This record gives sequence, structure tokens and C-alpha cells, in this order.
Amino acid sequence: MKKKGFIVRNAGFTDAAAIFALIKRNPKELVPRSPSDIVQNIDRFLVCDYRGKVAGAVSWAILPEIGRAAHPTVEIKSLAVDKTFRKKGLGRMLVEAAIERVKVLQPEQIIVLTFTPDFFRKFGFVEISKVTIMHKLYSGCINCTKYDSPFTCPEVAMSLSMR
Repeated sequence: MKKKGFIVRNAGFTDAAAIFALIKRNPKELVPRSPSDIVQNIDRFLVCDYRGKVAGAVSWAILPEIGRAAHPTVEIKSLAVDKTFRKKGLGRMLVEAAIERVKVLQPEQIIVLTFTPDFFRKFGFVEISKVTIMHKLYSGCINCTKYDSPFTCPEVAMSLSMR
């Protein structure tokens, strides 16, 4: 996916430090990720490249299920655009590319936890109760150091049905 010198591409190991720095520069919007977590999940990252610089990034995670995948869910996470490149459509490019990449897995839904629900509504995401994604809360939110409880966290849970 290209737009005026910007290209969305699969991330590589050489992008890990730039992704870490980008996430770290946005502590109010994003849950921190360690360099080792980024490296271990580099195959689940896309970056928006501008002349060799990481201008934005997004990743996804497959949420756990017990037994047969009855309701496979993928979470889009760590969406960040460098402040110097905001308001140029890069966030849209990254989310669209992530959705296209995740579609091949045939999940039942794609979810996000976000402080910007209006942005995700543009892609068809709708608000859902956090109670409906307890597997996400127990696998990720329970370890968050920013809030006392996933239910007091101000992030909005949203879902995009894929079926």
C-alpha cells in the first residue's frame, strides 16, 4: 500500500528499535511493549515507511481460546503514528492493511481497545462491552500497570465482525 512516498510493509528485525521508540513516545495512548516482545512478534507488525524511516506501526495478536477455535478473535494493537506524520492518513493506511492481513486468518471478529473510538468507527468497528472479551482482559489487560482494573480503564472496547 503506497501513498505520496509512504509505503506500508511488513516489519523486519531492523525495524524493532524504531517501533519500540515510537510506542515509547506515546505513553498516554499505548500500553508499553518491551524490545524483546517486539522482536518476538515482529512477524505481526506492519510499518509505514517514509524514505527509510518508520513513520508509523501497527500490530495484531491472536487471542487465546481453549480447545477448538469456536470464536477466533484477533486484536489490532500498538497503532502509532509519529507526531510529525499525523493527519496524513497513515493511521488509516495501517489499519486497512492490518485488517486485510488479518482477514486471511478468517477470524470471527477483530477487536481493538482504544482511546479514539471515532477513528475506528470509520472502519465499521462498533462498541462492545468489555465483559464480552474476557479472554483479552485475562491475557493482556490483567497485567497492565496503568489502571487498577480493566473495567476502570478508559479505553473503549470495539469489534469488527468478519462473518
